[in-house]
Amino acid sequence: MASKEKEKPAVTVPGTVEKIIKPLIPGQPEKAEIAIEGADDLYKEIRIENTLTNSEGEPVALKRGAQVEVTVEAEAEDTEKKADAHRGRQIEHDPSSNNHHS
Repeated sequence: MASKEKEKPAVTVPGTVEKIIKPLIPGQPEKAEIAIEGADDLYKEIRIENTLTNSEGEPVALKRGAQVEVTVEAEAEDTEKKADAHRGRQIEHDPSSNNHHS
């Protein structure tokens, strides 16, 4: 039986590209501002360099209004069990039950 590599604990949430921000200084990268669904109002936007790679290895850019998925993952040793607020006990995170939204 082949050993399966452990998956990193992760969560994936939907987002929408709200703005494409042109660089103020020539030579700096363009940025995409993404609104994360379900995040607190004051903290829901993130900005990333607007360069992705398609399946042919070519650079591509996000368009305003694009629906995206944002994944946060960590090494297992950088996480801890979370106390169940209702019962005061530890709960396990199952990486196969990530929050994937379509």
